[in-house]
Amino acid sequence: MTAISDLDIFARVARTANMSAAGREMGLSPAVVSKRISLLEERLGARLFQRTTRHLTLTETGEGYFKRVVDILSLIEEAEDFVSRRNTRPRGVLKVTAPTAFSRLHIAPYLAEFLLKFPEVEVEMHLTDNFVDIIRDGFDVAIRIGELRDSSLVARKLAPENRVMCASPKYLADAGMPKSLTDLETHNCLLAGAQDVWRLEGPDGQVQVRVKGNIRSNSAEFIGDALTAGLGIALRSTWEVAAQLKSGELVVVLPKYRGSSAVGIFAVYPCREFMPNKVNVFIEYLAELYGRELYWEKDKLAAKSANGFAAKSEIATAPSCSTPPKLDGKIAAEKAASPARKSGNGKAARQSNGG
Repeated sequence: MTAISDLDIFARVARTANMSAAGREMGLSPAVVSKRISLLEERLGARLFQRTTRHLTLTETGEGYFKRVVDILSLIEEAEDFVSRRNTRPRGVLKVTAPTAFSRLHIAPYLAEFLLKFPEVEVEMHLTDNFVDIIRDGFDVAIRIGELRDSSLVARKLAPENRVMCASPKYLADAGMPKSLTDLETHNCLLAGAQDVWRLEGPDGQVQVRVKGNIRSNSAEFIGDALTAGLGIALRSTWEVAAQLKSGELVVVLPKYRGSSAVGIFAVYPCREFMPNKVNVFIEYLAELYGRELYWEKDKLAAKSANGFAAKSEIATAPSCSTPPKLDGKIAAEKAASPARKSGNGKAARQSNGG
């Protein structure tokens, strides 16, 4: 029978695609890791990796083996946590993946308080605006901004994702203030990822507007910089632009329209019966931080119109997280104090870069 330690070594090599990196994680030399992998392949009678001088990739057999090994290691972690969770504080390395700008603005400033409450937890943050396979890459939880889609993962809604169309006073002085959605056809719209269509909600309900522009990026921060530089109009999240709207650096455009309410901020994690305490307390901390009131929308946002007069645009306050709404009719969002539950028909948020 294969030793659990060999399964752990194999999983780490598969995730990092590098024996030296896997060895550093486990405190082993590359030679020891290579020997253990070779012995594992010999024991199984199958090649798990294709090796070249520059690359290490899983074979088809290795891919299938890896998926099953990940499940085995997760069950072992759950079993150990089940035994110890009543007698120990949350502990261990918490691996989190999250969008870059959101992490910088609304996670990093609060980590000191979180780690003060849970000093035995170590946080490893992976920042990216791209979708990440959290099971394959070994993450405990992902913070995702987007809509829900069918998945074997579990999604917990942390907060609504409110989005507004906005631009800099400089851009509007040059290009003019749009009076209607059709006016957007003559404006330069800054595009985030594949965001060619803006899904909006207004006085007449939901509407989709096809937009175009000369700047596109998968980076929320890049689009934000282009926006404040006066290069166009963008549909942005209030968590990202609230400070600029309050200062007048940005102006709300067509304030009767907002981004689709189907978009939200979610914590997504593997469907496990026994979720490790380190994951549970992190999700609860963020739910408490964002859920009761969106602090970035606490004050009214002043938006200067084209003729220089100030117009007030109040951003709706988020509902209490003590009674969160149902998600897409299929997942009931958990109450803030409730433990995570397994959901076979769960939904996971498709991550976007805030656009």
